[in-house]
Amino acid sequence: MLFKNATIYTMEQEPFVGDFRIDKGVFTEIGKDLNPKDEEVQDLNGLYVFPGLVESHCHLGMEETAIRFEGDDVNEITDPITPNMRGIDGCNPMDETVELALKGGVTTVAAGPGSANVLGGTFFAYKTKGNCIDEMTIENPIAMKAAFGENPKRCYQGKKIDTRMQISALLRETLEKTKEYMKKKEDGKDVAYDQKLEAMIPVVKRELPLKCHAHRADDILTAIRIAKEENIKITLDHVTDARSILPQIKESGFPCICGPALTHKSKFELANMSFETPNELYKAGILFSIITDSPVIPQQYLSLSAALAAKAGLPEYEAIKAITINPAKILGLDNRVGSIKVGKDADFVICTKNILDTQNEITAVYVDGKKAA
Repeated sequence: MLFKNATIYTMEQEPFVGDFRIDKGVFTEIGKDLNPKDEEVQDLNGLYVFPGLVESHCHLGMEETAIRFEGDDVNEITDPITPNMRGIDGCNPMDETVELALKGGVTTVAAGPGSANVLGGTFFAYKTKGNCIDEMTIENPIAMKAAFGENPKRCYQGKKIDTRMQISALLRETLEKTKEYMKKKEDGKDVAYDQKLEAMIPVVKRELPLKCHAHRADDILTAIRIAKEENIKITLDHVTDARSILPQIKESGFPCICGPALTHKSKFELANMSFETPNELYKAGILFSIITDSPVIPQQYLSLSAALAAKAGLPEYEAIKAITINPAKILGLDNRVGSIKVGKDADFVICTKNILDTQNEITAVYVDGKKAA
């Protein structure tokens, strides 16, 4: 199929008016004045094309709409250490929230457990078109969830956690136990199978990043401290207080997953929440993405969140990068999604205006080269 005369935001170069061709689910040619072959041709004159939007941190499909406990599978609040939980096992792709995300132009999400536990289980990445999560999944696992700060304290207050010190201690203990478990297995010793420690092996081997829920500056710095101590990879998720410690974050080299900001300051650690944070991260040269943390903000408002960051000072093009190529890079999926490039998955959104324009209408969404919405 050939699409012609659109204003194309490839996220690999400056926007231009031109054409692109897709075949067998991928982009095969991008340029100007492409000649039709024996194929369907669509004239997109006056329309805009963007890569399918990418969300790098959410719980889409794990907390269903218009239902309470029965449809809430985000947090297993029975033990603060549950790395053996798998987000894919709690996701219902037939919930309407997934369809609304797709209609909103979000074609790839990283979803997984919430932040009740110090170690909550694995995130996975999936496309938002389909009815079988196994067929929709493109990477599983993609990260291991960890949480610092108020949420683990609140969920286990008076039981197993009262302080931030205990959160850190439990995390360090689990990492060290994993190393000991691995050493015994490597030495051929008889060691009982441990599902939790098995789940942590890819983290210790640096094959899987810890996805660190951290809002307050001290929690962000604790996540960085432990990552350096243990020589593990992490992402810094939420980073509400990032503006106060930009040099330390920059020095760490860890990327930031920023947001959500389109919400009420519902707890103390959100006191400095602002749409100005993305621009400060950009000016500091830190790789970052913008998120909804769906269902905290409905997934279809990812582009609105980026638009509000742009209104607060983030350059428009950087705001679009923050919901396309940047999250793809952070997730390690930029070989497949996040931009319009030959060889990548043909996930794209056709719009009447810039995707950050609140008056924009999405006329079509394609996933893997097929019209999905």
